[in-house]
Amino acid sequence: MAISRRTSSRNGLPRRLTQYATGGGCACKVPIGELERVLAGFDTGLTSDDLLVGLEHGDDGAAVRIDADRAVIATTDFFTPVVDDLYDWGRIAAANALSDVYAMGGEPLVALNLLAWPLDLLPFDLASEVLRGGAKVCAEAGCLVAGGHSIDDREPKYGLAVTGVADPERLLRNDAGEPGIPLTLTKPLGLGILNNRGKATGEWSAEAVETMTVLNRDASRAAVAAGVRCATDVTGFGLLGHLAKLCRASGVGAVVDSAAVPVLDGARTALADGFVPGGSRRNLDWVRSTQQLTSSVGEEELLLLADAQTSGGLLVAGELPGHPVIGELTAAPGIQVR
Repeated sequence: MAISRRTSSRNGLPRRLTQYATGGGCACKVPIGELERVLAGFDTGLTSDDLLVGLEHGDDGAAVRIDADRAVIATTDFFTPVVDDLYDWGRIAAANALSDVYAMGGEPLVALNLLAWPLDLLPFDLASEVLRGGAKVCAEAGCLVAGGHSIDDREPKYGLAVTGVADPERLLRNDAGEPGIPLTLTKPLGLGILNNRGKATGEWSAEAVETMTVLNRDASRAAVAAGVRCATDVTGFGLLGHLAKLCRASGVGAVVDSAAVPVLDGARTALADGFVPGGSRRNLDWVRSTQQLTSSVGEEELLLLADAQTSGGLLVAGELPGHPVIGELTAAPGIQVR
């Protein structure tokens, strides 16, 4: 496993950046079961036929038709430090937020920074490195950064509110899956486990950092060009959690071939060593409680499939050249892992 040791001296901090937060990355999401319980029956107020994608199925962003050829996609995402390097944290958080637009089949146009900073614990000048990392990734995406909002908070947090555009007839969404369609995954799993190891030891996987900063733009464009209509990104709820949401929204089941799922180098070793985020365990518990989950693989393999990813890849109902097919959607309900 490629390891790069990131020490607090690089950032000029009295302790490592991840030690200023209880959680890290998308693993600090509110558990999916708790979120759905609170949102059950939630009244969104004003409705319109032009709201193409809203709260119903937990899609990656909201989509509103503005004319026959264009829909606006709106989304936001932010989290506590997932690595110790300020610049890398900014890059990862920005790539993660932009991913929600790509997961809907759109192109990001403009982003606003969301920054929380503990002014009495960390010099505010250091926040410029986080913002610089975010701006670098937005520039790579061709997305403008136009201001934002900041607050004094006990834990550092960073992310973006992003607005994008898409063809309303070619959106990627959770509820468009059909039986018999193959499932493709565009990034390897294991990010949550490796990041948890990094937070505990101060040793970071360079491969994981690189994976988290890669945009999902090319995969999204390829999916739209191929006529794909169903996709989501794999983040804090893990592969199994996001797949379960897609299956429920589409009224289908799924079979996952665990041997075909790509995994980052070193993730299985870190898993065996016990570096499993609490969010990953909660993801697996939720899938078991809400799906007919059957499996012929061991508990560790299921935990890997449920691992809480930060800035993970796209899970696409369709085939994309260059990316592995990891299973298929089925008419029978439930998720089968083999």
